Amino acid sequence: MQVPLMAWPNGKRIAVAVSVMFETWSDGAAPSYSVQTTHLKGGTVDHAGHAWSTYGGREGVWRIIRTLDRRQVPATFFTNARCAEIYPDAVRQIVRSGHDVAGHAYTQDKLLTYMTPDEERATIFRSLEVLAEATGKPPTGWLSPVVAFTPHTAGFLAEAGLTWHNDVTYVDMPHRIHTEHGVIAGVPKSDFTDNRVLKSSSRGLYEVYTSTFDYLYRHEPMSMLVLTLHCHFGGRPMVTAVFDQIVEYIAGHPDVWFCRLEELGDWALAQTQDEHPYRGRYFRP
Repeated sequence: MQVPLMAWPNGKRIAVAVSVMFETWSDGAAPSYSVQTTHLKGGTVDHAGHAWSTYGGREGVWRIIRTLDRRQVPATFFTNARCAEIYPDAVRQIVRSGHDVAGHAYTQDKLLTYMTPDEERATIFRSLEVLAEATGKPPTGWLSPVVAFTPHTAGFLAEAGLTWHNDVTYVDMPHRIHTEHGVIAGVPKSDFTDNRVLKSSSRGLYEVYTSTFDYLYRHEPMSMLVLTLHCHFGGRPMVTAVFDQIVEYIAGHPDVWFCRLEELGDWALAQTQDEHPYRGRYFRP
């Protein structure tokens, strides 16, 4: 096996970050998915779907916080600003438990990609202001709902003073992004989140994450893995139980760095080159 040309600053073999989606929808709106197998006719208000989506703020977020606390694993909670207004106690507990709160727009159904640039900028700044007031400190990171960003998003985030964002699906490692308002770090997100097993077995979450971890740990030192849960889905016992087993499995290996996404962003900003592609990490010139 080739020795990697790079290493994490703390000498750890693999970086593992937990991201948690704390989401809510506009009044009367519901997510486009749920556990129901019968869909209502078009134009019908889905009261059950809306009620189902409130589980995250009522129960799920608390179960996830408690699980992370018990495992002593830090996390980043991507939080719709509206959640801070509806569930302020939960947001305060996230901070009290030592986790980070990052921006996730105002509500989950108002997507940046449908907005004009002025509307998008206003939504970003308003969302960050609400979260800063609720938590007592400005967020440093962001993830656009359903990763629906625009060509303006990274620049607006840098203008707002953020240091990193999670709208990254095209590289494996944190990297530097240049915008008209300065440099911001892009930190890759998970390719497989808990709601992928919505209509099947939550055990699939364990199989995907542990097998991916095993591959990276054995064959690609100086790699990273992001685990993602949604409070309204992953915060239910049937999914949290599996997530708990995943964390237990990973924690049983030496040289694992459980880190916040902010720390990965800081690492990228401290580098002297913008990107570290696979070729540069494992193939010598």
